[in-house]
Amino acid sequence: QVQLVESGGGLVQAGGSLRLSCAASGSIFAINAMGWYRQAPGKQRESVAVIVSSGRTNYADSVKDRFTISRDNAKNTVYLQMNSLKPEDTGVYYCNVVAIPNRYWGQGTQVTVSS
Repeated sequence: QVQLVESGGGLVQAGGSLRLSCAASGSIFAINAMGWYRQAPGKQRESVAVIVSSGRTNYADSVKDRFTISRDNAKNTVYLQMNSLKPEDTGVYYCNVVAIPNRYWGQGTQVTVSS
């Protein structure tokens, strides 16, 4: 069993910052990638940022230069630093861990950005 525990969501005004954390525990032999997805009301879940085992990162165009993904390999934890938040960043943010051939999801944490 693998557990992902997310934290750090909340309500913030536009222009503010939040930091999300996701700690993975359980039977994980090797993590290939960790990332964050989000789902806004009435929309499909979308990829926000991903970091692979080599350290290479990939961001959605809408968050480039505002969000930073990082990971602590020793703690199997991934972070998402979100700056200059906009109302359109509002949604439920899900942590995702890929340990081939498996993919795991967190329970989601709500991020609300008020204008």
